[in-house]
Amino acid sequence: MTEVPPTERLPGAGVLRRLGAMLYDTLAIIALMMVVTAVLLPLTGGEAITSERFGAWEYAYQALLVAIVVVFFGLFWTRQGQTLGMLAWRLRVEREDGSLLRWGDVIKRLAAAAVSLMLAFAGYLWIWVDRDRLAWPDRWTRTRVVVLPKRR
Repeated sequence: MTEVPPTERLPGAGVLRRLGAMLYDTLAIIALMMVVTAVLLPLTGGEAITSERFGAWEYAYQALLVAIVVVFFGLFWTRQGQTLGMLAWRLRVEREDGSLLRWGDVIKRLAAAAVSLMLAFAGYLWIWVDRDRLAWPDRWTRTRVVVLPKRR
């Protein structure tokens, strides 16, 4: 049996590997959102939930979609440190001490990721100049994404 090296020796994840995991997770989240939306369609008579037709219910629907994102990442990150995409790309997110994220960390990390993505991925491209290969969400939340060793 191969011993897993301590997390402080695991290398930081690069930009392309992270973007690959993000793509996988985005597809999973879109699928979840489509299922939730399909479940709501009988309640709306098959109509899209818009403010013109349903008023304030549109905001409730949008909040539900945001909740799906938060719960998706929160459950994975607080329980095993890996989403489905991260599992496929052998990545794990952890606190600086190597422990799993807490829900407060999840919320802060998602907010930092949103800022990074809205600024044309600048927060993730930062990895190429950061001496520790940390993205803005890593730096701002005192977390890191590491590459796990291959299983034998």
